[in-house]
Amino acid sequence: MKKIILAILAVTVIFVSCKAKETSPGDASVLRVAMTAQPPTLDTHMTVSQVSLTVAKNIFEQLFTLDEEYNPTPELAESVSISPDGLIYTIKIRQGVKFHNGKTLTSEDIVASMNRWLQFSSRARALLGGSVFEKIDDYTVKLTVPRATQDVLLIMSMFQSCASIHPKEIIETAGATGVTEYVGTGPYKLNEWRADQFIHLVKNNEYTAKDDGKSASGFAGKKEAPTPEIIFHFVTDHATRMIGIRTGEYDIAESVPVEYYDELKNNKDIQVLARPSGSLNLFFNTRNGPLQRVEIRQAVLAALNMEEIMTASFVGPDHFTLAPGYMNINQPQWAVKSGANFYNQGNPAKARQMAQAAGYNGQTIVLHTTRDYQEMFAATIVVQEQLRRAGFETEVKNYDFPTFLEVKGDYARWDLFITSNGYALAPPQILPVNPDWAGFNRPEVPVALNAIRSASSASAARTEWEKLQQFMYEYVSSTALGHYNAYLAANVNVKGLIFFDIPVYWNVRVQR
Repeated sequence: MKKIILAILAVTVIFVSCKAKETSPGDASVLRVAMTAQPPTLDTHMTVSQVSLTVAKNIFEQLFTLDEEYNPTPELAESVSISPDGLIYTIKIRQGVKFHNGKTLTSEDIVASMNRWLQFSSRARALLGGSVFEKIDDYTVKLTVPRATQDVLLIMSMFQSCASIHPKEIIETAGATGVTEYVGTGPYKLNEWRADQFIHLVKNNEYTAKDDGKSASGFAGKKEAPTPEIIFHFVTDHATRMIGIRTGEYDIAESVPVEYYDELKNNKDIQVLARPSGSLNLFFNTRNGPLQRVEIRQAVLAALNMEEIMTASFVGPDHFTLAPGYMNINQPQWAVKSGANFYNQGNPAKARQMAQAAGYNGQTIVLHTTRDYQEMFAATIVVQEQLRRAGFETEVKNYDFPTFLEVKGDYARWDLFITSNGYALAPPQILPVNPDWAGFNRPEVPVALNAIRSASSASAARTEWEKLQQFMYEYVSSTALGHYNAYLAANVNVKGLIFFDIPVYWNVRVQR
């Protein structure tokens, strides 16, 4: 009887041990993320929204992606060869990859997706316009570009112009408003999107990982999806997100306002991740309304005190840097200071005099904004006050973020807007030079961008960028307001989180 009891106890211990292993730390079933806004779409060919791309990168994959050193790295591609003249890229496709609907990926899906990306992505049109993808065989495609440049693979790898791959059938049935059936090859698949509440992703159990033995690096390397579910909650109120991360309602809170930074940093139960993030930029309507005249735009620019604006948005100088450039201030190749004579003038008397001389007669200047991004809204309110001091009549119009993006495309409804824009790797990829972003469409711009891309050396490319940035300030198409850090808060039990250009969630484990 004693032996039987001991045997039963041994089996019980083994059972309890196995059961504990199933629910032990590291095996939580759900990752709960609080986002600052609802994505307007998950069709990456038709958006540059960071919240859209943060979710979509878990669902979709690209031919090439970026590692932590920003090197183009094959993802769905197996290899690439480039013709001697630089005009033809022959790309081998990985075999055995399946979409979430069970279909096997072939070159037909690549061709359909990439040609649609070339058509609908504003960055792709601007940088690779005239290019075309063609099928060679079931697992080989050919890209023909109109002229040789050094950045073709980089452009295809960029997450900001995410060239996601979809099944051919879905691409062919997509309407003008975009793809509505989100089927990719990524480690997670869409389970439910409940409007104004959440997006629920579940693990793709049929995911075909790239077998190259490389560890996670940026967006490249291993993808394990150890947490079976990810729920992205739309929490536009910043205080609510911060309360949620403190109480454990959320495992991760994106877009931490800087006023909460010190408090969270000193909380032993929370980890705060930081990275240089981007620039806060103000865009002028050069097509319609009172700011059509460059002289009036120059008057508005003279009124702006960038330190006041950035302080309102990011609390203190520890969280931002003043500089006139649009590119990463820590990237020597592109961190130029041309246009500095127009930057941070903060002179309302000069602005008033310039506006009167230019014939400004009291027309209302509409400042277009959204409360969904606190830094954008706060900056807009300060700009409004600075313009009032300089004698301008102003009105602020506030929308939710999806509506903000929609209204932005109607040049009869706004005169100024501010957005926080993540860094790009090269000047041709930034939104301030994209004619579809704010209507800045001058012939000097594509000429300058071509000179940058085809320059014979890095120093020659930098010189061309200096000249273009100077022109942008003289024409007053936009202005950098300043450069900011971004912060992400996570419970200390969150492991494997990479804070790259956007958070990378597909290798995250949560210990309960």
